[in-house]
Amino acid sequence: MERRWIRPTILMCPPDHYGIEYEINPWMNRGRPSDAEEARKQWHDLHALLISLGVDVRLMTAVKGLPDLVFTANAGLVWHHKVFLPRFRHEARQGETPHDDVWFRSAGFETIELPEGMYFEGAGDGLFCGDTLFAGYIIRSDARAEQWVASQMRCRVIPLQLVDEHYYHLDTCFCPLKPGEALWYPAAFDEYGRTVLKQLVPGLIAVEPEEAARFACNAVVVGHHVALNTGCPKLEAELRMRGYEPHSTELGEFIKAGGSAKCLTLRLDGEDAALWS
Repeated sequence: MERRWIRPTILMCPPDHYGIEYEINPWMNRGRPSDAEEARKQWHDLHALLISLGVDVRLMTAVKGLPDLVFTANAGLVWHHKVFLPRFRHEARQGETPHDDVWFRSAGFETIELPEGMYFEGAGDGLFCGDTLFAGYIIRSDARAEQWVASQMRCRVIPLQLVDEHYYHLDTCFCPLKPGEALWYPAAFDEYGRTVLKQLVPGLIAVEPEEAARFACNAVVVGHHVALNTGCPKLEAELRMRGYEPHSTELGEFIKAGGSAKCLTLRLDGEDAALWS
């Protein structure tokens, strides 16, 4: 099957109804609300940056009462013309899935629901590096759900246990750059996860704790361009040394909810490292 898109294509959702309305991860604190005006500015700056990098940005309509709909990385996991819809662990986010379903169907995708009793939070916990699906589990998604998804794709899956509640999704601590090369924050994984990542991804770039807390790994990769939050000078220098061009943009209002650049985006053409036939 040929690609559906002629250039990098990303789904975003404007932060019209974004805010800290509940607490489901350690970053969220209703006593520390997001500044709505500043959040809109930061989102639009990221949107403009991606467009400047040649990305075709498609938009989902924001919905009142669903403040985390802005984090489209969790809207599903795209595989060719199919999308595996999320089944959220927390009730506060479960209302997002019907809206995700409607949007994908209207865009011509086939949507697939997971079996009952399984939790899976889309591209937040499922990332391809080469032909392998790396999948974060235990905090938000289930290993058996990820194995089920991989069985439908007929691809290899490596479940990785996440051990730090601050890095509750895989995309907060792991970012594939190209097959065999990725950013990671080692302390977010258990011993097995650290070992298997070192074996399967030879070009790992470790992120320092202070930059991991700035969500350095939660980056958007567009070819050799890497869009990420500000405050990560060590990683930016390392990326330049390896031939990448980093582009920093302030996203602190979204870190208040536990998200940054990657959380705010979903590749509709599949992640760069995904297999296409």
